[in-house]
Amino acid sequence: MNVIEIKNLTKYYGKSRGIVDVSFTVEEGEIFGFIGPNGAGKSTTIRILLSLIYPTSGSAAIFGKDCIKFAPEIAGNIGYLPSEVFYYEKMKVIDLLKYSASFYKKDCTKRIHELAEIMDLDLKKRIDDLSFGTKKKVGIVQSLLHEPKLIILDEPTSGLDPLMQQKFFSLLLEENKKGAAVFLSSHVLSEVQRLCSRVAIIKEGKIIKLEKIRDLTENNYKKFKIEIKREIGRSFFDMDGISNLEMENNIASFLYKGNINLIIKKISEAEISNLWIEEPSLEEIFMHYYKKEI
Repeated sequence: MNVIEIKNLTKYYGKSRGIVDVSFTVEEGEIFGFIGPNGAGKSTTIRILLSLIYPTSGSAAIFGKDCIKFAPEIAGNIGYLPSEVFYYEKMKVIDLLKYSASFYKKDCTKRIHELAEIMDLDLKKRIDDLSFGTKKKVGIVQSLLHEPKLIILDEPTSGLDPLMQQKFFSLLLEENKKGAAVFLSSHVLSEVQRLCSRVAIIKEGKIIKLEKIRDLTENNYKKFKIEIKREIGRSFFDMDGISNLEMENNIASFLYKGNINLIIKKISEAEISNLWIEEPSLEEIFMHYYKKEI
């Protein structure tokens, strides 16, 4: 079963583009990454999923139900963490979390205290006494206190220190092991690469790549770094499959996609002192797709 199913989803704000013809699915028990720069359409997609805005055309379903028509029913099984959290500042953390828990038909008291301990969160403090990072920890507890079947995260680690990030990642993986699907929207590519099994790259409101992380980083590209005894020109590397070429002194580095035998044959024409072949990071692949904007 697909937890999320989006088909030809389009949203315009007047004449301004939000997203155009976006389609993808998130499978049950999957951690799915959604990446792109600011303005690419990530938040627009999430807001439609949460029924905060309506699409211009296309459809979006969660748990097999239209996310607009069945929004109240779906909401009980979704945990959502926005990129920025805003709360009633005069409330204490525990009162805020109890208020949030009151919307669900279950006793979340034990769960609140368990999550607060994991995230090192003082439940007795008032919201207006909290730093941005601590408010983010409140948001994490709030999004997970009812043990949702789907967790939607929009830039979840902004404001968290490295230790809290690690605790949060461990918490997410535990929830996933228990069966929760995770939809992670982020521009921090290292965390997407670490957590997600698949990723969609969105650019100017359109999906430009949808693939398994493993295939994206292992099968499609190789990262070459070559130390050459004698200086050669950039024209030496003019061949199909080479991108992101950088040359400094006698060292050339690039991404290569294609028949590995052809590139080995090509570089053997130069006098090589050393050669490194690695799997590229997700960030390097992402930058390749966005190279025209850089």
